Amino acid sequence: AIRRRAGALRAALGARAFHAALAARDPGAGRLRPGDARRVERAWEVLEATGRPLGQWRELSHDPLPFPAARILVAPARAALYRACDARFDAMMAGGALEEARALRAMRLDPGLPAMKALGVAPLIAHLDGAIDRETADARARQATRNYAKRQMTWFRRRYRPDLVVAPGAGFPESAVAACLGALRAVSGQGDSGNEPAAPKAQTSRVRGRPRPHVCTGRGVGGEA
Repeated sequence: AIRRRAGALRAALGARAFHAALAARDPGAGRLRPGDARRVERAWEVLEATGRPLGQWRELSHDPLPFPAARILVAPARAALYRACDARFDAMMAGGALEEARALRAMRLDPGLPAMKALGVAPLIAHLDGAIDRETADARARQATRNYAKRQMTWFRRRYRPDLVVAPGAGFPESAVAACLGALRAVSGQGDSGNEPAAPKAQTSRVRGRPRPHVCTGRGVGGEA
């Protein structure tokens, strides 16, 4: 019910007015783009359902874990990540993505619906409409996929705040796991137990009161990220 009200109110007020009304109650929502319907409506829904802005929920402290732990992020090199994005789109096209876009186009759905915002849908429909050629549509879809992957990595580094960043390479994952175990022991303040193979140890510089992320590769800890 709250979700339906959010959508109806945004449709009645318009994107900018709805965003302004939300920002008046939740100043942190001002960083959201008025046109980002999903995030703006979600922020409104959380505020309506809980009486607290979404930002306050994110800032709540949690009870510490009863055991040593480190956040580990697997972060492929940018070039490898982009190649995987391109390969993903090519596989989608081979699997009938253009026909799926054609079916969505025939349904004449609201462009604001999540299905219409799926990666590749907009440029493929633009191609089917005759607005752009297939080569341009493919290039835009690949770029949109790479941009999405880049935003994900930015989110992980800024919000997830990993203790260790694992860069897949030769010998991954076995040697990288061994390196990360050594870094984890350093982060948690534990020394080698004597019962496990020796692994490279992480450096211990700190940023804003917490360990700076370190990069682990198949050859060991590669230094600060």
